[in-house]
Amino acid sequence: MAEPLTAVSSSPQAQPGPIKLAIVDRDSGFVRVLTKRAEEMGWRYRALSAPARPEDLVAMRVHALVVDLALLGEDAWEFLGRVAGELPGLGVIVCTGPSTVAQRVRGLRLGADDWITKPCHPQEVVARVEAVVRRRRRADAASGDAPRRAGELEIRPDQFQAFVGGQSLDLTRREFELLELLARSEGRVLEREDIYRHVWGYTMVRGDRSVDVFVRKLRQKIERFSPGWTYIHTHFGIGYRFEAVPPEPQDSAPPPRAPGELPPAA
Repeated sequence: MAEPLTAVSSSPQAQPGPIKLAIVDRDSGFVRVLTKRAEEMGWRYRALSAPARPEDLVAMRVHALVVDLALLGEDAWEFLGRVAGELPGLGVIVCTGPSTVAQRVRGLRLGADDWITKPCHPQEVVARVEAVVRRRRRADAASGDAPRRAGELEIRPDQFQAFVGGQSLDLTRREFELLELLARSEGRVLEREDIYRHVWGYTMVRGDRSVDVFVRKLRQKIERFSPGWTYIHTHFGIGYRFEAVPPEPQDSAPPPRAPGELPPAA
């Protein structure tokens, strides 16, 4: 059997490594042949006979999803739209029975990257998965290297580090991934559970305060180099939002008067 899926870095700059694939299909013969081919290619996979929640796919850290919409019934379109909307970095390949042009167009518009009609050869599915993942990785590489600037901060994904005035904040790998996630979502509130899934790669256990602890450490390092600026904003009971807010200007006090000098006329 293939090696179980485990958490890995979510950074697009991480080594590509083997493709990690989730298969949602009840056709045991098709799944058996497809997973055998995946094993031969050194892929890691998870075969599911029921649809996984998007948050579970995040925890699996899969690159691509092969899904038979017939398995999903009336919820197929909702599932497809939700997965594609919540996991924009995931390659989605629909592999299902005969369909109409309208159905295929709808699926592609909802976020599917490719559509394959059964019966089909598993070798074709493998090739389509490779093509989708290759396109995704190229897009990530093209956008991931560009520095992001916010306030006095310069965030450099190519170095896994942030700088203020050329000085490194000396962030740990996890602190950087947390900062990059927040900055990519600038202006949007991210819930603690979502932050944990994306940075730690697992579903957050009730009562876990890891996100809060790392946000506090990250703030301390940023404030040391960029005092006065506010970057990470707390939304109590929900999560955090990133926005660079400069210090408020100080009211300028009038210059002191010399002894006996009269105040200026109104």
